[in-house]
Amino acid sequence: MNQEVIAKLRFLRMGPRKVRLVTDLVKGRKVLRAQDILSLTNKRAARPVLKLLNSAIANGKNNFKIEAEDLRIKNITVDGGPVLKRWMPKAHGRATPIRERTSHIIMTLELVEKKEKKEKKEVKGKSAKGEEKKEKKAKK
Repeated sequence: MNQEVIAKLRFLRMGPRKVRLVTDLVKGRKVLRAQDILSLTNKRAARPVLKLLNSAIANGKNNFKIEAEDLRIKNITVDGGPVLKRWMPKAHGRATPIRERTSHIIMTLELVEKKEKKEKKEVKGKSAKGEEKKEKKAKK
């Protein structure tokens, strides 16, 4: 049973290439670690991505009763949104185009299955090899 939590951020007024730099840092990581990374990342795109991550965590808690410790970022896709076209006046009556790009971000979180930790019993007795090494050192 693989549960997935999805959160979307659409029409972010930032270019997709700039946002992908930040999302690649946290792709595949556990949610709590990703929050730490995003809060310390010195990029403008880190703030909206962190906000989206917190929204996805809240979706998991409210809709599926999943705790944040049990979630991992499965995938983040950053797609281009609509391009706002503006004009900048230039010399000699010319106008040059300005393309203000937007982004759509889709974040998917998945439930991490807890693996049962098998406790290995350590043998308190000494191994035969260890005893042989000690005997050789004692003879020297």
